[in-house]
Order: sequence, then C-alpha cells, then structure tokens
Amino acid sequence: MSNPYLENSPHFGKSKNRHAPVPYADGRGGQATIPQGYEPQFESVQQSYYGPDAGPQDTGRMTYEDVIVRTAGLLALVVGSAAAAWFLVPMEMKFVAMWGGLIIGFVLGLVNVFKKEPSPPLIMAYGVAQGFFLGTLSGFFEMMYPDIVVQAVGATFVTFGVTLALFRSGKVRVTPKFRKIVMIALVSYAVFALINLGVMIFTDFGGAFGLRSGGWGLAIGALAVVLAAAVLVMDFDQITKGVQNGTPRRFAWSAAFGLVLTLIWLYVEFLRILAILRGD
Repeated sequence: MSNPYLENSPHFGKSKNRHAPVPYADGRGGQATIPQGYEPQFESVQQSYYGPDAGPQDTGRMTYEDVIVRTAGLLALVVGSAAAAWFLVPMEMKFVAMWGGLIIGFVLGLVNVFKKEPSPPLIMAYGVAQGFFLGTLSGFFEMMYPDIVVQAVGATFVTFGVTLALFRSGKVRVTPKFRKIVMIALVSYAVFALINLGVMIFTDFGGAFGLRSGGWGLAIGALAVVLAAAVLVMDFDQITKGVQNGTPRRFAWSAAFGLVLTLIWLYVEFLRILAILRGD
C-alpha cells in the first residue's frame, strides 16, 4: 500500500496517461510532440535545457535578501530581549542583567568573530544577551533623560541610511589604505575603551563616563561615530563581494552578525553623546 501523500503529489504520483503524446517547447518558439514511448526522465532534461538559468536561490548562494532577512530577524531578537529586560526585570536585578548581558554578549561576540563557520544559535544567543544589556542600559538613561532612547535610535538608523546611500553611490570606497586606517583606529579605540572601563570601575575620575566626560567625551564620541560608520562601509563592501563571489547562503548569518554588532556600537555611542549634551 502506497503513501497517500506521495500518491496525490504531482512529483510522485502516477502519470494518468504515460504513453499519450505530450506537447513541449521545441526551443524555436513553437511546439512539438513527444513521441510515444518517450521516457519521462528525458522531459526533465529538456526542461532544464530550455528553462531559465539557475539563480542564487537555486544554487545555495548568498543573496542580499538573505542578509536583509537575517539582519532583520536578529535585530528583532535584540529589540525583543531589550524590551523584556526593560519592562520585566525587577529594579533590584537590573544591574545584574546589564552586566550579565554585557559580559555574556562580549564573550559570545568574540566566539562568533573567530569562528570559521557561522553558528546561528550562537549568533542568536549573542542577540539575546546584547538585548538584555541594551534594555537595562537604555532604561537607566531614559529615567535620567526622557526621550533619549528614541533620539539615539533615530540617530543610529539615520547614520546607517546615509552610510549605505554613500556606499551605493560609489562616493565612499573601501581601498587597502582605507582598510588599514580603519583597522589601526579600531585597535586604538579598543585600547582606550578598556583603559576607560578600568577608570570607571576603580576610580571616581570623570564621574559615570570616566575619561569620556565633558568636551573631551564629546570629541571621542564623534570620532567613535565616524569610525563605526567606516566599519559599516567595510561591512557593506564585504557583503557585496560575498554576493558577487557566490558565498554560501549560510554566511548570510555572519553578515547579519557584523551589521548588528556595528549598529549596537553606534547606538551606545549616540546614547553616550546625547547624555553628555543633556547632562548638567
């Protein structure tokens, strides 16, 4: 007894009239007739020959749509976990959630950066951890400076849109010199950020922002925003090359991870800049 699903499927069901003449395209704009006794397997060969070329979706290659869908999904995960941390975590646990999300997100970020193959579960776990960090951090800033979160989110996506438009116009290109300068600046910024974190934890210098207070903090913040925008340009360039080179579709997760990582960095920088501007 055969499977009812396969029996009713057009791909597995029996042909109603196996030996009846079947019309098919002759490749010259007309039609011909398949002779009796024509084996069905040859029909698939004929359709492949005269059919449309296989696209990226048919060959398992990464497309821009793959990157957009995964990036949107990862951002939704970040926003969802951020909302949960903001509204559901009790006040006495918010500092734990913030530092826990920061540390776990940092560790998962490093793991994902150095993995040769993308791991969707690890990338999504990173999104959840960062969401908890951002949700609690944003909640604290919002209590001190109402509407600052909306302003920071708006500034982040405006920067993203302007950077993407400049990249697509060809006015900003990634050259070896550009890449070298950005990498040197990134390493320098990372060293400064670690030093500033130590100052914030172990000393009272500069208040809540450490070495990034006042006018000096605004200057560092502006440089960080420019640097993050330059990293976005490099992200766009790598995604473009990946699509052109036929990168396997699974690496769309890597592209989404890179974009979300940079967007989170941009958001935190704008949050800090706005807080300094609105502080007494």
